[in-house]
Amino acid sequence: MSVNETMNEKEELLSVEHLEVTFNNSRKHRFRAVKDANFKIYKGETFALVGESGSGKTTIARAIIRLNDTSAGDIIFKGKKINGKLSAEDKKWVQRNIQMIFQDPAASLNERATIDYCVSEGLYNFNLFKDEADREAKVDQALNEVGLLPEHKSRYPHEFSGGQRQRVGIARAMIMEPEFIIADEPISALDVSIRAQVLNLMNKFKEERGLTYMFIAHDLSVVRYFADRIAVIHNGRIVEVAPSDVLFKYPLHPYTHSLLQAVPMPDPQIEKAKELVIYDESKRDLSGPKPLLQEIRPGHFVFMNDRERDEYEKVLEHLEQQ
Repeated sequence: MSVNETMNEKEELLSVEHLEVTFNNSRKHRFRAVKDANFKIYKGETFALVGESGSGKTTIARAIIRLNDTSAGDIIFKGKKINGKLSAEDKKWVQRNIQMIFQDPAASLNERATIDYCVSEGLYNFNLFKDEADREAKVDQALNEVGLLPEHKSRYPHEFSGGQRQRVGIARAMIMEPEFIIADEPISALDVSIRAQVLNLMNKFKEERGLTYMFIAHDLSVVRYFADRIAVIHNGRIVEVAPSDVLFKYPLHPYTHSLLQAVPMPDPQIEKAKELVIYDESKRDLSGPKPLLQEIRPGHFVFMNDRERDEYEKVLEHLEQQ
């Protein structure tokens, strides 16, 4: 069965179509932070968005959850457009079904509120409990599922480690029983020894609840075994989208190559012998037709023009023969 057939059988949960996000600075200069972004996320998968700091990853995520306004394009969730003007009822529907786990667990939690209130905030806002006993039972269950104890409810965020605070953030998202979760670099602020625990915890929820994730990262090695598909973003533009194994085996866009080259190798001799690859968009020959995000193999999309497509086809044929 081809990748396209497999994708066609899946339910499309979120679609980002020709999305642009523009900011105006104090001098009234317009800055396009996201440029013509296109991708789809299917129900039950983990979709990773990877790129360096400032590439537009979080800007797209904040646009999906309506924290950033969009200047062009559509964001379609479960068949309904969710960017632009929405009714109060539709806004609540989006907030109820799409939750976000933030990068910095210390900044995303109210330091003046107890853990009980931090986890319960969504329950209060959407009246998702019958009575006080029901609310407490839901909070206890949410904390237990992320490896914390009910006794922790009366404490404050500053009394916990970074890993524990991130578990509180996950509990706060999960208690809403969302269909779609955006995880914005949820492990980058954590110790290396804690990162695997948090990833395993998120995988557990995905399997048990059939969740769909959009996982944002700047390091391809983090998402290699966690994501089903990966989109690479550079300077606000999606430059390559492919299944995880395909992207690592057949990377085509030069920026994807530079990201892969930046992944540290455990063997010091190999690491020392690596040649530094720096992507410079200004040195690319973009003569001829305007480049577009095009499908070069089923499920494998690359931002390229016709001349580059011919080059990538030759590269793929050579790699596939090896």
